[in-house]
Amino acid sequence: MTDPANTAPDAAPLAATDAKPSKPAPQEENFFVFLIKLVLIVAIFRSLIFSPFNIPSESMLPRLVNGDYLLAAKWPYGISSYSLPFSLPLIPGRILPHQPARGDVVIFKAPPANRDDWIKRVIGLPGDTIQMRAGVLYINGTAVPKQRIADFEIAVSPNTNCYQPRYGLAVNYEFTKPDGTKACHYPQYRETLPSDGGKPGKSYSILDMETTPQDDTPPYIVPEGALFLMGDDRDNSMDSRFSTLEGGIAMVPQENLVGRATIMMWSTDGSASWIKPWTWFTAARWHRIGGTF
Repeated sequence: MTDPANTAPDAAPLAATDAKPSKPAPQEENFFVFLIKLVLIVAIFRSLIFSPFNIPSESMLPRLVNGDYLLAAKWPYGISSYSLPFSLPLIPGRILPHQPARGDVVIFKAPPANRDDWIKRVIGLPGDTIQMRAGVLYINGTAVPKQRIADFEIAVSPNTNCYQPRYGLAVNYEFTKPDGTKACHYPQYRETLPSDGGKPGKSYSILDMETTPQDDTPPYIVPEGALFLMGDDRDNSMDSRFSTLEGGIAMVPQENLVGRATIMMWSTDGSASWIKPWTWFTAARWHRIGGTF
């Protein structure tokens, strides 16, 4: 028989003074590590690779319409503080800077405040002389070819209303289709830029509806380190043809570049309702999704 006196007693509980702080359970610790990694991956992805942008206006018609959502590549022009979420001032200057090509559609911080993201097309590079004459674009004294093509048509929707004519022009841009729906149609042209670095010049569509003051401008000489940007909707774009005092952007420093438009990932006509899930699909402009720049 075992002697009770010689039996080792059960381990007594630790005294209060000997208590040690509890460690997170392995599952809890793993979750926090995963969360930190996820935040870092998202931050790096949005800062260095791609970032989504939505189009809230029609200054880039016909290529971009109100309700489009696109992905912009962040690396083509280099990385700066404007590439970071909230434009955090963590990067001095620009890392691996690269100049855009004429015709690129770029996202940038709009002067003079350098806070809001705008989107326009690159028309003039440093050293170029840009001028508008009677609605025709001239680059370095040479007219950019402008060919009339079929009217641009877009359905009237919560995101789209037809322009009202200005300057006494007697025209109606809205019409009713045979099925009873309403749509807008605008005069559309094809522009082809001069070759750039041995590569063929980019070709794209523009709208030119009326004779406006910005159809005739003085010559603008693009300074070093800057860009001359224009909207494809030539009569309805506050761009480099206007000074910042007039509500435009004047010459845009290349350091303001955020990224280059690459692919259309979604487009909606604005008729969707959260409480009606089927409208999430009927509101989509399916024919616009997936288009590249």
